[in-house]
Amino acid sequence: MKLPRVTSGPRIAALLAFCLLAGVATIATLQQTAWAEHHEGDDADVAPSLYDRLGGTYAIATVVDDFIDRVSANDTLNANPAIDAARKRVPPAGLKFQVTAFMIQATGGPYKYHGRNMVDSHTHLHITEAEWQTLAADFKATLDHFEVPEKEQGELFALVGTTHDDIVTAE
Repeated sequence: MKLPRVTSGPRIAALLAFCLLAGVATIATLQQTAWAEHHEGDDADVAPSLYDRLGGTYAIATVVDDFIDRVSANDTLNANPAIDAARKRVPPAGLKFQVTAFMIQATGGPYKYHGRNMVDSHTHLHITEAEWQTLAADFKATLDHFEVPEKEQGELFALVGTTHDDIVTAE
């Protein structure tokens, strides 16, 4: 079978636009079908998980991306020599992946965090309470930037707060 030759710029652009729209429509349909299958038989009285209320994997990954960019550029945090060294040693993409997986699991999503525990990941960084508060301020700024509702922000801070004693190890 020989395909017709498309030579006109506008015709190529139209064909590409059509293919893109068809691809987006297909992905949206698959996501909707997967969501329906995942929630099939769910009790109507069950509230959606925090993961679902936040918008799922892509929304969480977007928030984590912004948050890690903020903390990576934070002069207060980088004044800690151990944190600064870790920033130079750990690729940002890997850190973003691990934090995203952690947040997805913590919010009730379908992925599992397989990284090191919080003590092993942070003890050598000698994080102080002031640095923890700086991280919290950056997290709040990210959540506000993406207009995450206050209820969900409170739940996120409660989840992150459970890691405080494992992460804050210095005076």
